[in-house]
Amino acid sequence: MIAAEADGYAPFPGISAQIYSRADFEAVRDIVYEIAGIVLPPGKATLVYSRLAPLVRESGRQTFARYIELIRGDEAALRKAINALTTNHTFFYREAHHFEHLARHVRPVLLEKARAGEPVRLWSAGCSTGEELYSLAMTLLGPDKGQAQPFLKGNTVILATDLADHAVAGAKAARYPAEALKDVPADLVRAWSSTRDGETEMAPAVRGMIRVRRLNLLNAWPMKRGFDVIFCRNVMIYFDQPTKDRLVARFADQLLPGGHLYIGHSERVGGPAQQVMSLVGSTIYRKDQA
Repeated sequence: MIAAEADGYAPFPGISAQIYSRADFEAVRDIVYEIAGIVLPPGKATLVYSRLAPLVRESGRQTFARYIELIRGDEAALRKAINALTTNHTFFYREAHHFEHLARHVRPVLLEKARAGEPVRLWSAGCSTGEELYSLAMTLLGPDKGQAQPFLKGNTVILATDLADHAVAGAKAARYPAEALKDVPADLVRAWSSTRDGETEMAPAVRGMIRVRRLNLLNAWPMKRGFDVIFCRNVMIYFDQPTKDRLVARFADQLLPGGHLYIGHSERVGGPAQQVMSLVGSTIYRKDQA
């Protein structure tokens, strides 16, 4: 009897350990942690099976063990596996208090910078399919198209990054079911999007100031300029504490003095970043002035 079966390990009902064993799950777990920092506890064994089984079949490898051999030596196959194992749950105007804080307290400062011809930089880190990104963009521009011109005609860029290829593609497409925007203030939707046949598309003016890129947050960052605002929400819940602390410290380094970091409702700033970041609202932090 195979050891995984002997100790009662049953990752998926009706699946033999010869197809998917504890060793297979642990190998996938280690690969995903090394590449993406995502922690997969034993309770995620079924999730791993359900998301990777179609790729195992597609590869023709028949067993997870042989598929794991493939992804260890094939960058394209590995990338597809990582894509499959990332979670991209999101929706427009999620955690609305963040956008309300941005509109009330941060936007006026950034508008003055734009009017003065200074660069304005925002980053949606872990942007998923773009719902957070476009909520952020519409909030920054505001409901008055005339007042938004300093952003649109000036040096304003919103960077959006995600690890998953399908998320990056969705953010670039900038098209959503109209019902998906129901929680966004109606005046913002009217100003910065158009709806036809039940589908809403972001306006070209909005898309023109956005740069969507694939980026692994654990790897080197190519950005040279500091940011006024960074959103990284409900991404760190998949990381262990040392990874969270290192990432937040890097965000703090990337923020300009006085810049703001918005994180998820169950996340906290810890580690070295606590020395330079002050809590100014519910899961909203400001980098101390130099």
